[in-house]
Amino acid sequence: VQLVESGGGLVQAGVSVTLSCVVSGFTMPYYGVGWFRQVPGKEREAVSCVGISDTSTYYTDSVKGRFTISWDTAKNTLYLQMSSLKPDDTAVYYCATDLQLGTAHYHCARNGAEMDYWGKGILVTVSS
Repeated sequence: VQLVESGGGLVQAGVSVTLSCVVSGFTMPYYGVGWFRQVPGKEREAVSCVGISDTSTYYTDSVKGRFTISWDTAKNTLYLQMSSLKPDDTAVYYCATDLQLGTAHYHCARNGAEMDYWGKGILVTVSS
């Protein structure tokens, strides 16, 4: 099982960046995918999730209207389009999958406690 994130880096505030996460190696179905982020010394935060079975989406309040999550079933790839980036968005971003059936809100619940598999993370640094 592999989840590989890409697309991060150092960007200026206000620009747009798209993160990608290629999911591979699963022999069992998974029902949820999502993005989470963590700043060193702080608790991990759920950013956005997709319920694959019902196509539901969830966004944390701080990114609503700025970030868009999407799942490409054909490519087994999860995307996070981030626009109007702010320095507060600086974090390591992780993608994750959930083997349990549920809504996007469920998959993002408790900041990823329900997720079963994780990528290694990718750093996004937003400079002011």
